[in-house]
Amino acid sequence: MLLFLDVDGPLIPFGASDGAYPVFDRGLAGPPDAGGHPLLNRVDPALGARLRGLGCELVWATTWMDDANACLAPWLGLPALPVVRWPDEDEPPGLLHWKTRPLVAWAAGRPFVWIDDELTEADRSWVAVHHRAPALLYRVDHRYGLTGADFGAVADRLRLPAPVLSRPRRR
Repeated sequence: MLLFLDVDGPLIPFGASDGAYPVFDRGLAGPPDAGGHPLLNRVDPALGARLRGLGCELVWATTWMDDANACLAPWLGLPALPVVRWPDEDEPPGLLHWKTRPLVAWAAGRPFVWIDDELTEADRSWVAVHHRAPALLYRVDHRYGLTGADFGAVADRLRLPAPVLSRPRRR
């Protein structure tokens, strides 16, 4: 199963009203090749092991593109991951997230999990109709990023029989 992973929000939390963010440094000044990005020290390096523990094929689904491999993968202890290349044309205005169609196309009929902080019921409905394989679209609270509760919820859903994750509607 593929796991499409966004960076801003799920891995880099932002927006908590209390302003209290954990800072992770592994004894370093910051993540390798951080390029001065001011938020990278919010990425918990332990997330890499937790993501691998889900047993999915990890794929970057972020506007960071190759920078995710240069900056984040080493910090998370991950190998270089495949990167979804976004189309040049814009998604038509509407309720559907601009990543939804490209991710379904990239999955090419394979089951997937998509972790992002901008998912809506419109995306879930569209995927249920247009993607025959199981799909779990999991929304993360951008204020806190991926938490232990999120990992538990995703792992629980991955243990369910495939049709429960997403059942395409036949018309």
